[in-house]
Amino acid sequence: MRKLIAAMNMTLDGFCDHTAGIADKAIHQHYADLIQSADTIIYGRITYLLMENYWPDIVNNPTGDQSTDNFANAMDKINKLVFSHTLKKLRWDNARIATRSIKEEIEDLKSQTGGDILVGSPGLIVGAMNLHLVDELQLSIHPTIEGKGLSLFKKIKEQISLKLLRTKTFDSGIVTFYYRPEYPGVK
Repeated sequence: MRKLIAAMNMTLDGFCDHTAGIADKAIHQHYADLIQSADTIIYGRITYLLMENYWPDIVNNPTGDQSTDNFANAMDKINKLVFSHTLKKLRWDNARIATRSIKEEIEDLKSQTGGDILVGSPGLIVGAMNLHLVDELQLSIHPTIEGKGLSLFKKIKEQISLKLLRTKTFDSGIVTFYYRPEYPGVK
């Protein structure tokens, strides 16, 4: 069975803001490698539109920065599942709008063969964790204190213990923590 991996960039004080982090070559390559190792990524409308409105243009007009261009190409190639009540059309050919609940869509994806599944939208990460569907959590903590913004875990319904699997440290000071959630009552 495939794993659902939740991956997110966060500030040291726990906020998810793509403009507050360090978007250097190493972190771009890190996420390009992660995306290339999976076969589907799940987004909510807001995160999907951020990606859709930026990365396809880089694919068509490369920047010349290998890590940025690699990330753009990885984003372009991966299958995308988008949860939205308002979007009717998606720009990427390999993107589709979810028609079932988060639980049904993720359980169906997990039962199929293929690479791992990524989830990269804060609300969907929390929703999937509340349903005990996330198998691995990868948090890239940026050495920045934002002081405000979207708190990733604000809507978690119960205490979830995390088992540290490993860490990865970047020269920029970013540290990625790899955790396995240990859900209450689940063995």
